[in-house]
Order: sequence, then structure tokens, then C-alpha cells
Amino acid sequence: MALLHGAPLHAQSYQGADAEESEAGGVAYGGGRTTIDPYIEANSLASWQISPGNDVVTYTQLAAGVDASIVGRNNGGSVSLRYERNFAHQSDGADSDTITGVARGYASIVPRVLTVEAGALASSTRVDAQGRSVFNPLVDDNLTTQTYSAYAGPNLQTRAGDVDVSANYRIGYTRVDGPDFVTATGTAADLFDESITHSATLRAGTRPGEPLPVGIGVGAGYYQEDVSNLDQRVRDAYVRGDVTVPVSSSLAIVAGAGVEDVEVSSRDAVRDADGIPVIGPDGRYVTDSASPRIIAYEASGLIWDVGVVWSPSSRTQLEAHFGHRYDSETFYGNFSWKPSSRSNLSIGVYDGIQGFGGRLNNALAALPTDFTVTRDPVTGELTGCVNTLDGSGCLDGLLGSVRSSVFRGRGVVASYSRRIGRMTAQVGAGYDRRKFIGAPGTVLALADGVVDESYYVAAGLGGPVGPRGSFSVNTYASWFDSGTAGAGNVSAIGGSASYSEEVFRNLSARAAVAISMLDSDLAPDNFTTASALLGLRYDF
Repeated sequence: MALLHGAPLHAQSYQGADAEESEAGGVAYGGGRTTIDPYIEANSLASWQISPGNDVVTYTQLAAGVDASIVGRNNGGSVSLRYERNFAHQSDGADSDTITGVARGYASIVPRVLTVEAGALASSTRVDAQGRSVFNPLVDDNLTTQTYSAYAGPNLQTRAGDVDVSANYRIGYTRVDGPDFVTATGTAADLFDESITHSATLRAGTRPGEPLPVGIGVGAGYYQEDVSNLDQRVRDAYVRGDVTVPVSSSLAIVAGAGVEDVEVSSRDAVRDADGIPVIGPDGRYVTDSASPRIIAYEASGLIWDVGVVWSPSSRTQLEAHFGHRYDSETFYGNFSWKPSSRSNLSIGVYDGIQGFGGRLNNALAALPTDFTVTRDPVTGELTGCVNTLDGSGCLDGLLGSVRSSVFRGRGVVASYSRRIGRMTAQVGAGYDRRKFIGAPGTVLALADGVVDESYYVAAGLGGPVGPRGSFSVNTYASWFDSGTAGAGNVSAIGGSASYSEEVFRNLSARAAVAISMLDSDLAPDNFTTASALLGLRYDF
């Protein structure tokens, strides 16, 4: 099902008779497979700044990590976790350490009835005072920021006679550790700090033909996100009914209607004697906890949507909806196609009101549980997409902006993976649009109505070479259009290639090269660097 705020807002998915996947984690029940690969690395890294200067810096890099995957009858999950420490060789250089990784999994408490799922992300990006962010930051880059996000919660699916009953609850936490700076005008940097999210849903309904010719259902949901920046809060509660009308064994028309109440509010910043907002040591506004809560946005009343669900086989699923929500039109849905066991195409369209943390939690929950992570071979950072043959696997657009303000986010994300012989190829692309919401009379009023747009694409190819070698080639590009007057736009493009050869049992020699360019409207020259790495890796 397509998820908004982590909750189904429409009729249950209508699946053909040969649907074979479990909704708990999206992994089919069946046999098991477990792979665990811990490793350590010692690398020598050189980075050459081609533009605007010509500096060359070198580092020694030590890293440790683990890649693991579990696919079982009642549980499943994947994790890639890496810690690295870079030691600068130059006296004016700075040492740095980074933790990056992504994980997603589930475990059955009662098989096919009650499961617990969880996910987590740690990523490193390059950010500026307007909250614009791009992947693949440079080593020793003082604009590097760390993002951490995690969620967990139970899912219940059972039947009471002819009635399907489903429920879930999810709690999430997101934090951004960014550089402590203010803008050139002396105002606070609009960088997200941290948030806690709660979401819960409950639905009961029947399937077409059991016992009525059509399926009917009723459901309710609640979502809340509390953002630390100026004590922003999103609350969204709804109750609705829906109907599923089968047209054929693989096609159904779905429709639903109900009532929803949405409210976004915040407090103002502490102000000095002259009425100037006070900025804290972290470069963010200091929240005035004694100030009244001010409504920034509210919508209450009728919601509705109509759509189609097409499921000709377990390999093809389409769900598309059009309706009215947030006092305007809304579109959302998803499409997945697995023409064979070696390839998969996924497309998702989303629309919702939340903060940065809630949006990231939702994206983590949408990841499949069986994947391998794509990393930059030089920096070791996540490139924004995971390789998977079981669903969507890109997060790039979600991290394109780390503004603190709550927003209405709309967008589309697509990914395609294919195994070609012993190699795996993947391409991911997407678009993310955020219209920010700020309460009048507060410092957030400056962000109200501002629209940020992100476009991104990433592609990669990798696989074994002979009995002992392996290679990977990756490329990425992203464009960020800021709606803030005078902020300018940012684009990033880059690519990398690596080769690894086993020289002794579990010990491999590695070589990699990469080039990246960061271009900003506000900078007279683009920022271009080339990097190279030589090292050793031992897999336990």
C-alpha cells in the first residue's frame, strides 16, 4: 500500500489470486538465507582540488564495518554499517571520523499475524546555511553534516471471520548534527535539529466476494511530529470509509471518503530588548518556551479519493489515486514490475505534510528488507541508493534539503535494478518539492510559502572480474532549486570507479578514483575535486 504519514489512507490493496508477498516487511515467506560480512580497511587517500584552487591533501584512512542480510521464514533484514577515521598528513589538516549506514528489517512475534519492524540511517552530506544538502562531502569539509534517523514499531494483521483487521504503530527519531554557523546577514541558519514522530493506524474491512460483491472497510489514523526547532508540531487525525469494486480478477476501482483534522503550529524565538531574535551557540534560534503556540496551518473537513488497483500477477502491481486533501488536490500511488527474478522497476508518488524527520522515517519504512548498499569507493559514504530486486531503494531527494520548517512534500521516486550475468546494474531518479509552512508573527514566517525543489539521478554497475577480482562504477547528479530570494541554486555531479583483487585468503587490495563538481549560483567558480585511494581490506 502507498503510505502517507506511515498510514494507509485508502482502500486495501486489491491483489490477484497469485499474489505471493507478505506485507510484513515485503518479503515472501519461505526458505532462509543469512550472510554476514564484517571487514576492516587501511587506505591511503589523496584529494586534489582542481577548482577554484589547486591544493593536494593526503590522508590515512582506517575503517571497520559490516554488511549483513537475513532472509528467513519469519524474519528478514539487511544492514550496512561503516565507521572510518581519517588522519590528515598536513599540519593544517584536520582529522575526522564518520559513521554511515542503513538498516531495515522485521521479525515475527506471531507468524503472519504480529511482526515488529525497524529501520535506521546514518548519512553524511554537505550542507549550507539555507539547508541545501548534497551527497559525497569532501574529507575535512567544514560544511559536512551528519544525519541520524531511526524508527520501530509493531504491525498486526489478522482475520475475524470475513473481516481483515490491520493495525500498526511507529515511533521515530531523527537528528541532524550540522556545522554551527550563521548566514552572511547574521541570521540563524535554518537547519533542522531533531524531531520525534508517532503514527498509528487501525483498519477493518472485507474483501470483494467475502461476503459482499464489493469490499468495504473503515479505518482511522493519527500522526504527530514534534520538531525541536521553535517547538514546531504537526498533528493529523482522520477517520474514513472505503469501498473496493472489482472489475475483473486483476483490476479494481477503489474509493473512499472521511473527515480529517490537520494542524501545524509553533512558538516564536526568544527576542532581545530590541525585538531581535536570539541565536544560540549552535547557530539556531532559541525557542521561547513561554510564548503562546501559534497556528501556522490548519485544515479540517471532508477528504476523499478515487483510484485503481491493478494486479495481473505477483510480479506487477499498480495503485494510483486522485482526491482532495489539505484543502487541495492530491495525487499518490505506486507501481512495481518484476519482469523476472533478475530485475525490478519501482515508482512511487507521494504527498503529505510533515517535517524533515517524519519524511525520512517514512522513506526508511518504504525500503525493502533485502538490499545491498552502494557506497562511494573513495570516501566510503552512502551514495543515496541501495541495490535491490524487491522495491524502491533511493533516498537522495529526501536529504536534498534539511530546513527546519514543516512542509507539504510532493514528489516521485523511481529505481530500476537488473542482474546482468554476474553483474548488478541500478539506476535511480526522482523529484522532491517542498512548500514550507511558517506561523505568522514568528521568525518562521520568512519561510512560509517558500518552495524548494530537488532533482536527482544515480546509476551504478558492479560485479566480479575473474575468480578473485571485482569492480564497480558509479555516477550521480543532483540539482537543488531554492525558493529563498538571493539563495541561488546548487548542482552536484560526479562519478567513481573501483577495483578490488583478492591477494590472499580474505585479504584484498583496492584501488579507486573519483571526481566531483559542486556548482553554486553564489560562487564565482565551481568546486571541483579529484580523489584517489589505494588500500587493503580484510573480510572476516
